[in-house]
Amino acid sequence: MTQEQTVSRGVTVVVPVRGRVAATERMLASVRAAAERCPEPVEVVVVDDSGPEDAVRHRDHCARHGARYVRGPRHVGAKRNLGARHASHDLLLFIDSDCRAAPDLLRRYVTAIRAADDTDGLAGPTVVEESPTAVFRIMRRSHLLHGDLERPADGGALEWATTSNLLLRRTAFEAVGGFVEESLTVVAGEDVDLGIRLTRQGFTLRAEPGAEVVHDRLSSESLRSVWRRLYGYGRSEQWLTTVHPDRRTPRCNPVVALTAVTAAALAAAPATRGRSTALIPVTAALALGLRARARLSGGGPGAVADSLACAALECAFDVGAAVAALQLRRPGLLFTGFRPTPTGGPRA
Repeated sequence: MTQEQTVSRGVTVVVPVRGRVAATERMLASVRAAAERCPEPVEVVVVDDSGPEDAVRHRDHCARHGARYVRGPRHVGAKRNLGARHASHDLLLFIDSDCRAAPDLLRRYVTAIRAADDTDGLAGPTVVEESPTAVFRIMRRSHLLHGDLERPADGGALEWATTSNLLLRRTAFEAVGGFVEESLTVVAGEDVDLGIRLTRQGFTLRAEPGAEVVHDRLSSESLRSVWRRLYGYGRSEQWLTTVHPDRRTPRCNPVVALTAVTAAALAAAPATRGRSTALIPVTAALALGLRARARLSGGGPGAVADSLACAALECAFDVGAAVAALQLRRPGLLFTGFRPTPTGGPRA
């Protein structure tokens, strides 16, 4: 922001994007509709690092929907910071390109925050669009996949919230220096880090349950998309334990435990005539069963099968955490995890 720029009352919607052309246009159309109901001015800044063909289409869609198009860096935190620097208004709404704003989203946010001088940020729930696939049905049981998105629906104070649906006063955002621009992953974890820094410096975040956005189902309806999300979450949480070491806590990573048992059992196999290898499936079944039990709701064989499948897919999170520990050259992280506070809620 230059000295010539002035900050006026209103909302600047900041959207980082790479690819997702069709989804981004749907998002722009939804924000435009929501802006018509907002009592204050609204602008949209799209920060993009797509390839040439997608970039041209994003520019066209921005022009069609009255949004500003800005070329940006790869890291999602750096994109959001750049968008904030281009903002004209005193409220910043961060929303993802694969989400759609509810028609009354902006009206609810502006009305609520203008009436609450002691609140520096609001977050609404992100509701994942329903999908008919078996993977989506199974992963509805996963707190790791959907818990953080939906938590603001419960109301109350928050320590942090996902940037799929987060409104902040610009003064608070700038006071803590915005998002980190370098981390282990290009995306994931930067929202948790920002929230922790905000609340530690005395800023207040709270939930606004009625301010909803709808998340595209594509990220939750296939094995590949679910694996990628959970794997990324696992990696980002290990990074969080390095930037917030006071939040590090001992954790038994099932993948690490199974790997250690497998190595020990195979090493002992010659002396035990192979009997030690029985520990491998026993350990795997125990780890899977304990996690599945925590995911079980409802009765019948179908519920049990879905809980077991959910537990198996959530191993992607454990793999990501283990890989991150090795990438960070911190083998001690193989036995630790990120400890949420009571206001943040559990992630596992």
